[in-house]
Amino acid sequence: MSKPYVRLDKNDVAVLLVDHQTGLLSLVRDIDPDKFKNNVLALGDIAQYFGLPTILTTSFEEGPNGPLVPELVEQFPDAPYIARPGQINAWDNEDFVAAVKATGKKQLLIAGVVTEVCVAFPTLSALAEGFDVFVVTDASGTFNPITRDAAWNRMSAAGAQLMSWFGVAAELHRDWRNDIEGLGALFSAHIPDYRNLITSHSKLTQRQ
Repeated sequence: MSKPYVRLDKNDVAVLLVDHQTGLLSLVRDIDPDKFKNNVLALGDIAQYFGLPTILTTSFEEGPNGPLVPELVEQFPDAPYIARPGQINAWDNEDFVAAVKATGKKQLLIAGVVTEVCVAFPTLSALAEGFDVFVVTDASGTFNPITRDAAWNRMSAAGAQLMSWFGVAAELHRDWRNDIEGLGALFSAHIPDYRNLITSHSKLTQRQ
């Protein structure tokens, strides 16, 4: 049975970046590494552009998982940073859950590594507590398409919505007239073909 269309509302969204750690990133094989990093940073830019509260978390940094990638640390120097001592499911960490609930938002954008664990577990837990969860699929990664698809199916069946970062940005923005240059610049920074489109548009506009 189909569900009603629940669209992202920039006034009710928080972003959860889960376990984008240097060690875990080496496990990502279902997407090209450069594209994956670009997608993660694009999601970070979306969070900043729309002013969305953002929470960073890592799992067992002292072990092989490694520290959070430095780009995210630099991008969100003032964001809550929950270094979990061992909990695999971020939702099992009281500080993380407290930080999520402190945002006051009911819609959660979640991305992380790896998809079937670090993304799926908190997604299922948040859904069970009544949050609307939107999984940013191309800013999440794992070993291979088989494990990825199994995770997507599990989360989708539980009520999560699966989206791309591009779709997230468009749904949050709603109307190009809100800010043509700003959104165009965000897209251009992460999509080479879109940069060509914007360049062409700018030249045509200048001639008029």
